[in-house]
Amino acid sequence: MAQRAVWLISHEPGTPLCGTVRFSRRYPTVEKRARVFNGASYVPIPEDGPFLKALLFELRLLDDDKDFVESRDGCSRINKTSIYGLLIGGEELWPVVAFLKNDIIYACVPLVEQTLSPRPPLISVSGVSQGFEFLFGIQDFLYSGQKNDSELNTKLSQLPDLLLQACPFGTLLDANLQNSLDNTNFASVTQPQKQPAWKTGMYKGKPQVSISITEKVKSMQYDKQGIADTWQVVGTVTCKCDLEGIMPNVTISLNLPTNGSPLQDILVHPCVTSLDSAILTSSSIDAMDDSAFSGPYKFPFTPPLESFNLCYYTSQVPVPPILGFYQMKEEEVQLRITINLKLHESVKNNFEFCEAHIPFYNRGPITHLEYKTSFGQLEVFREKSLLIWIIGQKFPKSMEISLSGTVTFGAKSHEKQPFDPICIGETAYLKLHFRILDYTLTGCYADQHSVQVFASGKPKISAYRKLISSDYYIWNSKAPAPVTYGSLLL
Repeated sequence: MAQRAVWLISHEPGTPLCGTVRFSRRYPTVEKRARVFNGASYVPIPEDGPFLKALLFELRLLDDDKDFVESRDGCSRINKTSIYGLLIGGEELWPVVAFLKNDIIYACVPLVEQTLSPRPPLISVSGVSQGFEFLFGIQDFLYSGQKNDSELNTKLSQLPDLLLQACPFGTLLDANLQNSLDNTNFASVTQPQKQPAWKTGMYKGKPQVSISITEKVKSMQYDKQGIADTWQVVGTVTCKCDLEGIMPNVTISLNLPTNGSPLQDILVHPCVTSLDSAILTSSSIDAMDDSAFSGPYKFPFTPPLESFNLCYYTSQVPVPPILGFYQMKEEEVQLRITINLKLHESVKNNFEFCEAHIPFYNRGPITHLEYKTSFGQLEVFREKSLLIWIIGQKFPKSMEISLSGTVTFGAKSHEKQPFDPICIGETAYLKLHFRILDYTLTGCYADQHSVQVFASGKPKISAYRKLISSDYYIWNSKAPAPVTYGSLLL
């Protein structure tokens, strides 16, 4: 297992190249091995410029990249693995492991110890899993305790020396770069206990376990007779386990309150060692009944060094957190809007932020606005034809708020005004953006006291949870036809 090259690229929208290579490292000895293993299918590592352009194109991060490209965007190229093939100089460089996090693109090219034609299955390329371990280790190093750009630049300047110790000749020895920085002992290659291939180093330091539950709620509300509103909750449980030892074992339990909504469609990380069959068979396709498994959901696992997603789940909650009504009528040269929002009584009334974005597509700039709101503040972005209703951190005691008014527009400029092929005429929506900390819609939580850790030292255990809106639309009830998730993706 080895890496041919690694890059760190800052994504910079609005600049001529849309990005800058902040760091790159090539391993010539690994490149010679790639030439031998790949034979006639060998594709050399390109220079930084062509690689940057090809990667940003593949990730759809170029500013002028708005058109559909069959070779990249067709149904046959749906990518769920963060592993890409880059077309450079008429040849395809594969596999390229790449992902975007905190405006930094992390990328590397693992060594494939066989011919690339025909393309081998990913599971047979052992360097891919090491590549992810490598990149996650760099990510954790760059952003652990990093508070500003100067600290980030300092850590980037330390990378060349650190990689000499952590990844000599392209072979990863320790994904925890902080170990190299602190001059701690590296994991010995002759351990009395067998170390798994996917875990290329060991942690040294204060033991701690961090658990974060993030639920995202989507909704499409129409307020139309005969058309059902839809909503969906998707949860992610993220863990970071800093524990000493080659194979520490951890068991985390997810719990629900008495009236909580059962978790379904659960997908787990490969490090999970065993699962109750009731967890695996709980599916959203099946009709809900009182016999549905409602926990506790126990996940025993041997954690990797980096932060990872322990599991994903969905849930059929009975109601969306915020019910909405939106009506927009065209009256000669102006629009009359009426909006009512109601926070469900079961939802925690304590937001980090909550606001409603009300765009007006395919029209001119806003020239005049008269409105009345029962709660919050309204901001007007005239050139963008956009209203933002800032609701704040709490709904009033009644849990209901309203906004009404009339909007007048000027002459439409095709160059400046927002365009949307769906939102024509009275087809319009408002989109809710909100976040609630220390709360999940399902009621799911990680009990800190039930976390079991089998490793040296008593770890500090912390647990967090939050609810975030995602694609939360309320459509104009006067619209001629409902808009679905599928039509938004066209």
